Amino acid sequence: MIRLSLSRRAGASAPLAFAAQAAPALGRNSKRMKDFIRSSVFTAALALLAACSPQLRGTGDLGVIVERADGRVTVVESTGSTILSTVSGLGDLSHAALVYSRDERYVFVFGRDGGLTKVDLLTGTIAGRVVQSGNSIGGAISQDGSLVAVANYTPGGIKVFDTASLALVADIPAIAADGKPSKVIGIADLPGRKFIYSLYDAGEIWIADLADPAKPALTKFTGIGRLPYDALVTGDGRWYLAGLFGEDGIALLDLWNPDQGVRRILDHYGKGTEPLPVFKMPHLRGWAAADNEIWLPAIGHHQVLVVDKTSWKEAARVDVAGQPVFVMARPDGRQVWVNFAVPDYDVVQVIDVPSRKVVKTLYPGKAILHMEFTPRGERVWISARDSDKVVVYDTETLEQVAELPAVKPSGIFFSARAHKTGL
Repeated sequence: MIRLSLSRRAGASAPLAFAAQAAPALGRNSKRMKDFIRSSVFTAALALLAACSPQLRGTGDLGVIVERADGRVTVVESTGSTILSTVSGLGDLSHAALVYSRDERYVFVFGRDGGLTKVDLLTGTIAGRVVQSGNSIGGAISQDGSLVAVANYTPGGIKVFDTASLALVADIPAIAADGKPSKVIGIADLPGRKFIYSLYDAGEIWIADLADPAKPALTKFTGIGRLPYDALVTGDGRWYLAGLFGEDGIALLDLWNPDQGVRRILDHYGKGTEPLPVFKMPHLRGWAAADNEIWLPAIGHHQVLVVDKTSWKEAARVDVAGQPVFVMARPDGRQVWVNFAVPDYDVVQVIDVPSRKVVKTLYPGKAILHMEFTPRGERVWISARDSDKVVVYDTETLEQVAELPAVKPSGIFFSARAHKTGL
């Protein structure tokens, strides 16, 4: 005997209802009737399965919003500006960073509690989690997508994991030339299975080659300057820049010609000769590349610096509303969007790149922490932590087009980052 429980939805019940109506005409005991009922039951089962199956979805327009106070991320899609799910249990996300798998399905979240969490965007679940240190500050994923590396404050050094299983494959302490351990900052991926990072306490830059994870090969650059606080790799993978808070300059390494060593550029570009209060350190990962220029925040000044990428010399300064934190370019490079430290952290300004002028001042909410452009730049998402919301703007009209609730949101990261070096 076959027992089948079906939904009352028309799609599932219609074949059985039709079979019941057809039964007198076909004859209840005829082979023709039995075959007809089998066919109807099978059709009804398929309809029920279709009704219960999750909606098929691609990954290209997905992203996450970090809700730092609750230790969770909200999964969103950017096309319709909608929330799909929330994933909790990710630990301390007070300074969370993340990277994406090559297929854009998984996001690897780095927490300040040392947690490394693998989140499945399509199912809205945790696919794996390991607490690998006492305090981590960020990470990177290898070019081939097979390795994820975590930069640690405590106890320092980096740890490298297999992206499929989260099994530890390498543990590389950051022991400086003076024999002391160091915090690691500014980690990024390089072509090949390589990672580059800076040693905050030691003033060094290291490259770890994990072609053979069991035997990491290290290249070390010492004496780069005092207190590298953040760093980035340019999108073409050629240049590594580490900001120096202790000496107010930038250490530059040409990765195509590493034998030339590290050189100093933009000495005194930020604080100048007199110490100025710095309310929040700028984030170098938010530096903008536009029109063969680098746009970056000046430490402690109410200015954005424009640097010629060919000579690495200052080309101009643009006055802005406060101390810039993120200076981010729209994907086409035509606009640069800037947010600020306290007391101006409710302000966002838009700079027109050709004229180098501020063309719009916006007030999206309280405590603007991060901005993220959709992959082609038609919209920008902005997190307003103290307003508990994310605001979406059209980048042509500069008008608000959407608003999403979020509990103390900070970073916003779209899946298109999966295919960009250094992100």
